Amino acid sequence: MELKDDADKQDSSYAASPVPDGARMSRGSLTMAWWAICSAMFWLVVSATLAIHFGTVNALIGLALSVAVYSVINRVIVRFAISSGLSVALFSRVVFGSYGAPLATLIFFATAIYYALFEGSVIAIAINAYFPAVSLHVAYLIVVTYSVLLVFGSVQRWLDRFNGVLLPFYLIGLIAALIAAFTTSGDHSAWLHLGPPGGAPANGWWNCFTAFMGVWILMMYTWDYARFGKKQDAGYHANLNFGWLFYTFTFLCNGVAGIFLAGTLATEGAVSEVSVVMALLKLMGFGGLLFVWVTQTRINTANFYLASTNMHAFFQSAIGLDLPKFVWSIVVGALVYVLMLTNVFGFILQALSYQGIFVVAWVAIAVTHIVSPHYDEIFGGQIEYRRERVVALNRCGLLAWLAATAIGIALLECGGGVATFSAPAAAISAALVYRAALSLAGKRSFVRDVAL
Repeated sequence: MELKDDADKQDSSYAASPVPDGARMSRGSLTMAWWAICSAMFWLVVSATLAIHFGTVNALIGLALSVAVYSVINRVIVRFAISSGLSVALFSRVVFGSYGAPLATLIFFATAIYYALFEGSVIAIAINAYFPAVSLHVAYLIVVTYSVLLVFGSVQRWLDRFNGVLLPFYLIGLIAALIAAFTTSGDHSAWLHLGPPGGAPANGWWNCFTAFMGVWILMMYTWDYARFGKKQDAGYHANLNFGWLFYTFTFLCNGVAGIFLAGTLATEGAVSEVSVVMALLKLMGFGGLLFVWVTQTRINTANFYLASTNMHAFFQSAIGLDLPKFVWSIVVGALVYVLMLTNVFGFILQALSYQGIFVVAWVAIAVTHIVSPHYDEIFGGQIEYRRERVVALNRCGLLAWLAATAIGIALLECGGGVATFSAPAAAISAALVYRAALSLAGKRSFVRDVAL
């Protein structure tokens, strides 16, 4: 696989250019940077919530199926990202054209900002709860300020070491929380029998599995991290670092821990990140606060980093605005802080359900493009991604993306059991339509001038 020379300006984050071989990271460094994702309290809470609504067994089946699907898809994505060095933004130019690609980066950075907002708010609420003298608004500002400062550095030079140092503290904190919950509860088997009052539905595993399709944004996260891997380490990253080992720990191990905590810790109202945080503070005191800080700060290094790099890519591609990386980090921080103050969680959650359909369809198109030999046959193993060379609107990719998204949103709007098929239908239809369009495509479907 060979890349055409890029005319875009090189930058330290490689938002607008492929990652060259000389900038690739060792397997240990990239592992430490990427495994920041595994420590979000979100993984504990969403698994517990699914167990409460659909039963523990159904939740565990859904988690296991998710591990398998994520591992297979990311195996394809990781190998391609490492071999090409392309980011999500640059690859999107290939399949959607120079004017269509910014939509992918817009959805990417908007979703990353949401998660930065959500996970950052959890830290702020914990700080405010433990130190009431620190107002919630001040706690928001503290969290946003240090989060922005952390991502001033690059993945290669800072985030790997920072998250590597914090990883043992996360593991120690998680084990301590489980031990504390175990010693304070008389019923150690309650977590095995969680479920709705009327009993777990027979097809509850499907609801749990499709719920995790809502966070396929992790495929985009994977892509933009994996491109920093060395080519000789592709097997390790595809199988372990971004593969089954990572998702077994992130989904299954964290999921079991979350379900256990939900079944043993008494929380008022519905299980949420906030209710779990309050229970941990009550149970572990200052140690609980440190655990929350470690978990949420690690995940937010990824959220802020990817939000800033993809915002950079979006504005550079959409309107030619090319500013230094630290400027975009500050802009992301300002947006996160403003959103924290406006309390727009309900609206953003609804928006994310629609964004998730776009993401699922994008992933299906990306995987179909990679595994299909048609593009390589047309271009002789080369990849043309330069803005001035690719077509403005690639009808193959855009037709598949928009058609699949329309199908997914239509099913989502139906609500009830039908809505659980929205993401799978979007993925399948995107893959089928794109493969059909790709089989009929020629060079002019992708580049402006076939002589180039």
